[in-house]
Amino acid sequence: MSGVMQIRDHLLDELELAARTSGALISRIQAAEWNYQPQEGMRTLLQLVHHLIAIPASDLAIMQEKTQPEVEQVENSAQHLTDPEQLVQRLRENVDALKQYILSLDEDELLNKSTKAFYLEHGMVQIKWLIEIVTHSFHHRSQLYNYMKQLGHDVNFFMLYG
Repeated sequence: MSGVMQIRDHLLDELELAARTSGALISRIQAAEWNYQPQEGMRTLLQLVHHLIAIPASDLAIMQEKTQPEVEQVENSAQHLTDPEQLVQRLRENVDALKQYILSLDEDELLNKSTKAFYLEHGMVQIKWLIEIVTHSFHHRSQLYNYMKQLGHDVNFFMLYG
């Protein structure tokens, strides 16, 4: 296996870690907590979770050059879900779909196939999109962790790497 494909696999492993640990946090949420908002202008806990679970699917749609309305439809497809188990399942499905796409690319496509988001002037290569998805997922997992701490959940740093 080439070094490029090894890096791809490491990035996918990191995405799996983000999904698994985000799922563990989501599973702890109680129904009465969904409206929690740390301060004015920030997402509620439910909005944050909806965004976090949509990242793999909405970013995949962006990578595939879907239109803004199509991406928004993907982004909003789980808005009706409030059950933690269903939310974790949707995250799992979204990660699996993204992984299937990434694994379908050969090395040349991963490094050189450029796609343009509806909101960008220029395209980005697929490996860069994957890096963006991983960092985006970890960013919002961190926010979720902080929300959970602020709500008094017994969460700790070590559970983010298990």
